[in-house]
Amino acid sequence: MDTSKLEVGQSGRINVEVTTEMTTNRTGNAGDDVLSTPAMLGLMEGACIKQSDHLLDKNASTVGYAVDGLRHVARTDVGETVEISTSLTEVDRAKGRLTYEIEVTHNGSTVGKAVHKRAIISKG
Repeated sequence: MDTSKLEVGQSGRINVEVTTEMTTNRTGNAGDDVLSTPAMLGLMEGACIKQSDHLLDKNASTVGYAVDGLRHVARTDVGETVEISTSLTEVDRAKGRLTYEIEVTHNGSTVGKAVHKRAIISKG
């Protein structure tokens, strides 16, 4: 698989408004309408996919295989916007693996962070 378009240091940034479907209530844990940790993780993974998958061959994609150091340290309410920033920190071309540092912020304050690892796979 051609990974020549992937470079350490590439970064991405997306903004997402928190919806009711992303809250702790949606996961069955009644409480405040705040961004749940599983939803935050999904946003993080989606941001990594958006950052790099378009740089792969059309017959390739990525799948997540590890999340290290996940921390969700601040609340974000429904209607507020979070910014998810990703940075590609490692490209293992021999194994077809990518490593990202991710930070989620709201109004400049950290909401969460993690290191995420993805493997490059062939589609179909």
